[in-house]
Amino acid sequence: MPLSPLLAAYDNVLLDLDGCLWVGARPVPGSAEAVSELRAAGKRVGFLTNNSRHSPEDYVRKLWSMGVRASLEEVMTVGGAIQWRLADRERSGAYVIGSAALYRHVADAGHRILNGTPAATEADVVVVAGHDDFDFAELRDATRALLRGAELLAADRDRTFPTEEGLCPGSGAIVAALEYATGRTAEVVGKPAPGLFLAALDRVGGGSTLVIGDRLDSDLEGAAAAGLDAAIVLSGVTDREQALAASEPAPVAVAEDLRSLVGGP
Repeated sequence: MPLSPLLAAYDNVLLDLDGCLWVGARPVPGSAEAVSELRAAGKRVGFLTNNSRHSPEDYVRKLWSMGVRASLEEVMTVGGAIQWRLADRERSGAYVIGSAALYRHVADAGHRILNGTPAATEADVVVVAGHDDFDFAELRDATRALLRGAELLAADRDRTFPTEEGLCPGSGAIVAALEYATGRTAEVVGKPAPGLFLAALDRVGGGSTLVIGDRLDSDLEGAAAAGLDAAIVLSGVTDREQALAASEPAPVAVAEDLRSLVGGP
């Protein structure tokens, strides 16, 4: 199937994962075929996610298991973007709210993780992302570290994320609790900040780029912050009425799913 005129006009395509290629463990029908069509047309493809629960290697395995050919260099997670951000600052103690993959990214940036030690509330930086085992003790210790002057780095402000059972609270819910408790404002590393997109662009190379995602508040706004066009698919969080009402920025296209966007009508 030939590409739609919209997709044919771009050199690169950056694809959001959650809500665009899959919802939880369920692939969005036709998404693997759509990626194959993009590659067959010579488009350079990158995969983006604000989900730090898994490592880039985990995402490559999941993509292949769903029939999507992908390399490690093509996957940019918010955990990787956090590692890049932390690598630029002086080595220090960190308190981490997040998955084992996020712990690894923080440690690989050269910072000592203080969770579970007597010095946990004396951390110089608190790194926050949603994870399934989040509890009050994490909220308490992070709050105390922030009140002592720690820097607050957040993966994202996503209120929710889609699963096959329905919407679940996202990282933004935890960030909001910490900001409310401490009066501090987090520096966001992932979408809608531009850093994740710019890091992905550095990998895919030059040329015109289209971002495809399912969220107005992260994919669409983040692409605009990075100076990129974005299209919205309705297979995740956003419904058609919301997508068509979006302005400043507005999506360059709205489609039911990735396959219909890539292949056109």
